[in-house]
Amino acid sequence: MSFSSVPALLFHQAGRLGRRVALRHKRLGIWQETSWAQYSRTVRHVACGLGRLGVERRDRVGIVGENRPEWLYTDLGVLACGGISVGVYPTSSAEQVGYVLGHSEARVYVVEGEEQLDKVLEVWDRLPHLQWVVVMDRKGLRRFSHPRVLFWDELLRMGQEAERAEPAWVEGRTSRIGLDDVALIIYTSGTTGPPKGAMLTHRNLLWTAEALARANPVAEADEVLSFLPLSHIAERMVSVYLAIRWGITVHFVENTDTVLSNLREVSPTILFAVPRIWEKIHSQLELHMREADPFKRLAYRLAVRIGRVRARLRLEPRRAVHAVPAWKASLARGAASAAYAVGHALVLHPLKRRLGLDRVRLAISGAAPIAPEVLAYFHAIGVPIREVYGQTEGSGPTTIHQGDEIRLGTVGRPLPGVEVRLAEDGEILVRGPNVFVGYFKDPEATAATLRDGWLHSGDVGEFDEDGFLRITDRKKDLFITAGGKNVAPQLIENKLKASPYIHDAVVIGDGRRYLVALIVIDEENVTRFARDQRIPFTTYSDLAARPEVHRLIQQEVDRVNRTLSTPEQVKRFAILPKRLYHEDGEVTPTLKVKRAAVMARFREEIEALYR
Repeated sequence: MSFSSVPALLFHQAGRLGRRVALRHKRLGIWQETSWAQYSRTVRHVACGLGRLGVERRDRVGIVGENRPEWLYTDLGVLACGGISVGVYPTSSAEQVGYVLGHSEARVYVVEGEEQLDKVLEVWDRLPHLQWVVVMDRKGLRRFSHPRVLFWDELLRMGQEAERAEPAWVEGRTSRIGLDDVALIIYTSGTTGPPKGAMLTHRNLLWTAEALARANPVAEADEVLSFLPLSHIAERMVSVYLAIRWGITVHFVENTDTVLSNLREVSPTILFAVPRIWEKIHSQLELHMREADPFKRLAYRLAVRIGRVRARLRLEPRRAVHAVPAWKASLARGAASAAYAVGHALVLHPLKRRLGLDRVRLAISGAAPIAPEVLAYFHAIGVPIREVYGQTEGSGPTTIHQGDEIRLGTVGRPLPGVEVRLAEDGEILVRGPNVFVGYFKDPEATAATLRDGWLHSGDVGEFDEDGFLRITDRKKDLFITAGGKNVAPQLIENKLKASPYIHDAVVIGDGRRYLVALIVIDEENVTRFARDQRIPFTTYSDLAARPEVHRLIQQEVDRVNRTLSTPEQVKRFAILPKRLYHEDGEVTPTLKVKRAAVMARFREEIEALYR
């Protein structure tokens, strides 16, 4: 199946799937359904409405909001009228909104509600290209009036009128779109400097949606839960382009605080999440079972232990074969599978059903590194998470665990049709139809990143003997201690974050005598610990400063240090008095720590650890 553009694919699928459910979202506590026919019709109305507002081919249109159907309608409506979609993170400040809209020269900006409208009103006088703002939700704005602000229902009415006047207008626009036309500009949430606008084409998006399904098959019966930022390529690829290509039903969470409860309601078959979500589920389960009665705790521990044995035999068959004769290895696998079947039926399956993981057949972790210990746990309970590695400039995925070929500690093999090789210094280089065409209005950055047809990722890695890629660290994050030891801080940070009591960790030691760490505690789990131990506290800062909490974290650091060589061990640490926020410039929207920003903000705390 080949199409000239993303909208052409949508209109084809809508004609084929018709009344089948495409989208589900909650309104007043009740799930509402949108059919493929309705999906397509609304996209057409948005496209026609944007055309009435003067959006021409290749014009940029900004979108901001939480995950909801209107986000998808706008994204695809922009593409259907020949424009270029520019997503903005909902957590962006007014200044950041102004930068993205100004740099992209957006003509129209579609915002979710009052909060996002206030941000653009604050900077609008600095945006000469911005002609219109469209607001999705009228809440709090019933009496608001502005000559260049429209509401969602007004945009749709304009689109309906335009379509009645010229029924073939959308077909005329989409027929002029080529595969190599730019579809999206995604502003990368870089850890240093202002974001750059990565340009992805219709070919990039369509090809990647096909390749992902070649790596791990998906089907029309599949269902996904949409909760990560749609302005990021990872969620956009899953919830929009992959879903359209394969007819997958998309469920939108109510808000960022209801992800786990909505997960239980939906029980998706495909679940893509960042490591923080997987780590949160893992820590909640572990702490919950610690508080269970002795019989339940024993049954759970036994089931997980059997699951770990079975997972190890499945994931490391070569090691098992070399360790013992083949017949013994086969017998061990059979015995482990039989024991696991009992434990799964009695303990693990009911547990997964309570979490909403009972139907998950394709679980994926990406957008940031995850601790192998966490992955091993989910494999043990029967949720075989596959890791995916990539970046915005590669349309999302570059490598992924494919089928049952999963190797913990790696990010899988290259996506079918993608070439990956290592430069002399270990930097990961990528070539394939998924690679972007460059940065918007930034030829110098484009030339530095795309060289001789290869995308220079900025990540350092290595291949194992079977061709699985292992990420060592970001190239710029590697450092050398005063003793001459090369250190990849990401490995140590992942081990620390595997603790249920540690939310984030930043390891420091470049040119220093020893390593130190800045620790952000997991507020929910540490609060539970404090209550159990009758430790008084009032605020987050107060909790973080308690000596009992410091001793608790010291135990976790000691546990990790026992798995590391002496130069890699964390000698001292400080618990930060606050969480790290995207709004404060300390983490990216996908929750990756901005190391330089954190080190600058907490310079005094770092120096105190070396005094």
